[in-house]
Amino acid sequence: MRVKPKKQLGQHFLKDKTVCAKIAASITRPLDCPNILEIGPGTGALSKYILSSDAYTMYYMMEVDSESIHYLQNHFSDLSSNQIIKGDFLLYDISTLFDETPFIVVGNFPYNISSQILFKCLEYKFQIPEIVGMFQKEVAERISQGPGKKQYGILSVFMQAYYDVEYLFTVDEHVFDPPPKVKSGVIRCVRNKRDHLGCDELFFKRVVKTAFNQRRKTLRNSLRPITNGMELPPRFSGERPEQLSVDDFIELTLFLKPE
Repeated sequence: MRVKPKKQLGQHFLKDKTVCAKIAASITRPLDCPNILEIGPGTGALSKYILSSDAYTMYYMMEVDSESIHYLQNHFSDLSSNQIIKGDFLLYDISTLFDETPFIVVGNFPYNISSQILFKCLEYKFQIPEIVGMFQKEVAERISQGPGKKQYGILSVFMQAYYDVEYLFTVDEHVFDPPPKVKSGVIRCVRNKRDHLGCDELFFKRVVKTAFNQRRKTLRNSLRPITNGMELPPRFSGERPEQLSVDDFIELTLFLKPE
């Protein structure tokens, strides 16, 4: 049985065994977090290498494609019926799987929703100690880049507020079926020690989004919709958003809205 990749689902099935093994080996936390959720397993190329480890006591795969689900059920007969989940991660109530237990997220994520997957993971940041995933290379670089880099943006700040992000390696187009038009990149996000930003988190997000919505402007100008005429501290007013670290954005948020 061959599963046909579906363009509308952003499916590009990984077929290179070396790359699959390398992604599985990039997970660093199985000893203290033996629970794992694989998103978008497709035909299970990566799943084989995750399951080859005996470190995981609770493993689930989640897939939206019915054809892939049927394939996985036939080829991973050792898994129970509730471990192969037909569902959309963006809409799924993860608490029904793990309750409040920590779990690792891994996957060759569909490119068309990869950023949304990370935003959903941030909702469970106190349960997810590690994320290892494949993204479009440009997105992987955007997530992992630090201040001063042109790729640094909203997703960089939000993810790096709670995770240490590392770009691991680049993956060429030819290892997929069908080959995408762009290269891919694998990153690892490991939970940092920050439990709280120390500021109003909703307002923090608003500050970051407002600043980057006009990223070519200085903060003095780009943040006018929320400063209400308030003068920014000199060290911020002439800067552009990509020059600010997470801690800088926290400081700026506290200046604009003290707790």
